[in-house]
Parts: sequence; structure tokens; C-alpha cells
Amino acid sequence: MKKHICTLMLFCCASIAFAQQTPAPKQTQAISIEGATAHLGNGQVIDNALLMFENGKITFIGSANAKIARNGTVINATGKHIYPGFIAPTKSLGLVEVDAVRASVDEDEIGDMIPHVRSLIAYNAESKVVESMRPNGVLIGQITPQGGRISGTSSIVQFDAWNWEDAALKVDDGIHMNWPNAFRQGRWWAGEERGFKPNDNYKKELDDISVFLKNATAYSQSTAKEENLAFKAMQGLFSGTQKLFIYADGEREIIDAITLAKAHGIKEIVLVGGYEAYKITDFLKAHNIPVLANFTHNIPEHEDEDYDLPYKNPKLLIDAGLLVGMQNADKANFQTRNLPFYAGQVVGQGLDKEVALQMITGNNAKILGIDADYGTLEVGKSATLFVSEGDALDMRTNLLSHAYIDGRAISLETHQTELWKRYMGKYQGE
Repeated sequence: MKKHICTLMLFCCASIAFAQQTPAPKQTQAISIEGATAHLGNGQVIDNALLMFENGKITFIGSANAKIARNGTVINATGKHIYPGFIAPTKSLGLVEVDAVRASVDEDEIGDMIPHVRSLIAYNAESKVVESMRPNGVLIGQITPQGGRISGTSSIVQFDAWNWEDAALKVDDGIHMNWPNAFRQGRWWAGEERGFKPNDNYKKELDDISVFLKNATAYSQSTAKEENLAFKAMQGLFSGTQKLFIYADGEREIIDAITLAKAHGIKEIVLVGGYEAYKITDFLKAHNIPVLANFTHNIPEHEDEDYDLPYKNPKLLIDAGLLVGMQNADKANFQTRNLPFYAGQVVGQGLDKEVALQMITGNNAKILGIDADYGTLEVGKSATLFVSEGDALDMRTNLLSHAYIDGRAISLETHQTELWKRYMGKYQGE
């Protein structure tokens, strides 16, 4: 019996040592931050700013020279910078802990057309990967299922919670579709020639999608009593309460996907990736399609393209007048913490720094439909923000001193910062 008790105690101690930081309690007193440069997330900047928030909401944002009483705790942030919390779309954060450990992977389900699979109920609020987002300012994410043709339904969460119910900001916001490729790479390991060649199954794959959308539309008009979960989950796309996120990169694929979706009455569409979207910006503008551009730290896909196309792609879309956000759907979950540095990369291509910031704050909030409360620093909006020692889009100076989600002062400690302190102490003492 004693042996079992000792084993249980060791297990509990280990669980505490490796658990996520305890979620912050609800804000109980006002906080005033003054002296910092405030980057509002809508293209505007306030030097020597004063920002105050209470009960989780911003109550004042303006110049620190304003003759107004400072409320509650006053934080002197002179020389620092204030930003809205960064927003990461289209990621399976909290659904995968270790890619190589199958038991920790819950991002995909069996089936090809599975819009009724909801990511939210599988979200692990105590994920160490989720926790590691916060020290870089990534405080909100769209938790998205992966795999299949229609992967399932996403939800939007904040990254400091006890469970998925507490984390949820917007439930079942959209459905995600992986569009087939019109061309495919030759499978050299199967004896095929290398290089791109037409996908012989492309037309059939399009027909399958069309039939599914047609049946889903008919289901909404049917009086049959038999419930179809897949078709039922699609109804928000036709009523406009949900968005369809289409993952497509090629010029032909983008046109085919949007044309087909519009033809079946889908009202809200977001293009994800859009590698060749810069070639058809007039088409996208005509259909009012926002783009979640892909991460910039990449190489060109084709040998005849500009060497820096992945770096400047978001700027090309913005210059064309499109609403552009940024995501990194093709990269592993832990890379999501580099989201601000992907945006910062576009500044090197000539994009204004505040416009680059908008891609991961105000624009992402608009595209995900949470801009009424998040994405920018405005009176009445959620106090989801952070204070950085320097430029948050630069990995050298992105050093957070304070961070808040809905006004709650969250911990910036993670298992990574703990290891860093441990080994820095070891080697500094030698």
C-alpha cells in the first residue's frame, strides 16, 4: 500500500512540474500603462501613450499627456511598445503535442468529407505547445482540424484557460476544405518521371466536391426526418453564419474553387495559402475574397519564379487592394510562435511596418470575424495585449515584460523558459 501511495505522489509531483502555468484569475483592479509607443493594429501609432483597462475592457487609449486620472495599478513602460495580442489562424494547436507520438495526435479523423468533426472538443488547453506561443505575443488562435478533403469545423480560442469551454472565443466559426491540385509531382519512387504533370483525377475530385455541396444544399430544403451530421454541419455556409476556408495555391485551383463555392450559394469564403493569388487579384477583388497568406520563410516552388517571391507575396496582394492576413498552415505547430517574424520579413520587402503588423492583428481578426472585440487597441474592446521591450516583429527585440488576455495578467513562463534559465545558470557559474 505504501508503495502505491509513493508512486502516486511521485506521479502527482511530476504532473505539477510539467503542467502548464495556472491560468490567470479574472481582472479585479484597473491597470494603466503609460509612456510606451502604442501600435494599435489598425495602422496607427501613438507615441508616449496611455492605455487603461478595467474588467477586461480597454477604457482609454491616447496620449500620456492627456489630463486624465490614472486608474488602479500604474505601469511605467517608457521606451517600450504595446501591441494587440497576435492572432494565429488555421493551426491545429492543442490537437497535437508530439508529432511522433500517435497517442498525442488528434488533428485528423477517418473520412474524406467530414465537416461535422469539431476541433474545439478535442482542444487541450494544457498543451505545452500552446503555452509556448505566449512569450512571443501569440495569444489567440483558430484551432483547425487537418486532413481529408473537408477537414472539419474550427473554433477560435484564447491561450490561457483551464479547459476548452473557458478557452472558446468563437465556436464553430468555419469549415476547412483542401482543394485538389490540377497538377502533381511525378512520383520518382514509383518509377514516374520527375516534374509536374496533369492530375488525371482532378475532374473527378471536383465532381465529388460539387455533388457533396449539392446534396448539402438539398438537405437544408428537405423535410426528411433522417439526420445527416455531415450535411447538417454545412448549413452555416449557406446562411452566412460560417466561413469556408479554402486551401488552394495554383491559379487554376483558386479560380475553380471560388467559382464552384459561389455557384453552390456559399456566402463567406477565405482563401488560405494562395501562392499564385497575386496573378488573379482582380478576380479575388471582384468576389470580395480575403487571403490568409502563407508564411514567408520559404523558397520558390517553381524554378522560373523570383527567388524572393515567398517573401514579397503578401505585399503583392496588399498592394493590389486585398484584405490580407497571415498564417503558416504548412509548418509544424511549434513554428506558429514565429508568426510575428514572418510578418516582419515582409517589412524587408518594402511593406510599411504597421501594415505588416495588421496582417497578424486587425486583419486576421476581421477575416476570422472577431474584430468587434479583438485585433486592435480601441476603447470598448478586449484588453488582450502585451508590452514588449522592443519591436515585436523583430526576433532580436521581441521580449515581453507583460501580457494580458481579457485583462488577466498571464504568465510568460513556459517549459522552454524554465530550461533556458536552468542551463544559463549552469554555464554562467562556470
